[in-house]
Amino acid sequence: MKINMIGEAIDQEFLRVSNSYSLAPEVIAPQKNMKIVYTPLHGTGITLVPKALKNYGFENIHIVEEQAVSDGNFPTIVSPNPEEKAAMQMALDKAKQIDADLVLATDPDADRIGVGVKDTEGNYILLNGNQTAAILTYYLIKQWQSKGKLTGNEYIVKTIVTSELLGDIARNAGVEYFDCLTGFKWIAEVIRKLEGKKTFIGGGEESYGFMIGDFVRDKDAITSCCIFAECAAWAASKGKSLYELLLDIYLEYGLYKENLVNVVKKGMSGQAEIKAMMEGFRANPPKEIAGSKVKLMNDFELRQATDIHTGKVTPIELPKSDVLQFFLEDGSKISMRPSGTEPKIKFYFSVRADLKSVADFKTTEAKLDGRIEEIIVAMGLR
Repeated sequence: MKINMIGEAIDQEFLRVSNSYSLAPEVIAPQKNMKIVYTPLHGTGITLVPKALKNYGFENIHIVEEQAVSDGNFPTIVSPNPEEKAAMQMALDKAKQIDADLVLATDPDADRIGVGVKDTEGNYILLNGNQTAAILTYYLIKQWQSKGKLTGNEYIVKTIVTSELLGDIARNAGVEYFDCLTGFKWIAEVIRKLEGKKTFIGGGEESYGFMIGDFVRDKDAITSCCIFAECAAWAASKGKSLYELLLDIYLEYGLYKENLVNVVKKGMSGQAEIKAMMEGFRANPPKEIAGSKVKLMNDFELRQATDIHTGKVTPIELPKSDVLQFFLEDGSKISMRPSGTEPKIKFYFSVRADLKSVADFKTTEAKLDGRIEEIIVAMGLR
């Protein structure tokens, strides 16, 4: 027989190693009754996520039972994607019913994590992938600092289209960070190259994937759920909610806002249009976008970075990929890449502003939303 079934022993070993990544078990015990709503979205997460959370010490876990049965037809949702509010609605409804402290979800193969938290007005909101990755990165590095585990030889990894906030958090703590192409195989490649030389703390991407430690070497929503719950317990030990912790991060590093626009171009003619768009931006890069000068263009196809003002070209030490990035003088970042699986081109937008106080959050966020819209319009995408 050439097929060997993976049994319970592998699950137990996974749970053992996953549990070893707990950084502050002492904060969990006082918060063991923290109400956690979890949904596997009809996928495989139901097998290990509840067990893993209990191993960490969390005892008050509420499963969305309607979505706890593994079913590839996904009977309660149109799309089992934790990025979409519709997929998370049953979990959010349950959270509201029981006044939960945290909402967690995993996609069908349990490698991406969805998170819901309560804002300062008591409303449940969903975090996006950049926010989830930023909170996890912040928590991991803070705990490594407080436990005296930072030696100057540690690092994190993020993908090039992920928020620069992760890099800011790492730099501030003296932790090295690396950018890589989109996809966790590239994060795993960085780990492989640095194996035995440096210590990997964690890494993630904007599309809801995160990896803690180097034993999985792919995005792992199971351990991410546990560490996120631990982070919630840590915040509670300081008298804060996860939402308030996010605001603290923005106060310290600046408020980052991101958006993604997909431009669909179907058929052979669509492929030609996408190619022409990329070639047009590559051959004639804009000198200004929405009133802010372009200072740098990264061309991952040519593997070179160009200073738009001086024309100086420096090599990019990453594999070849059809991706362009523009960095503006106001701190904005625009990335574009054709999808490898669908007939569309993706435009990623990231803007930043200083946040002076929590009271300024909503007005500053609205200004950044407006800024993203200005950029989108200026690039002819509206």
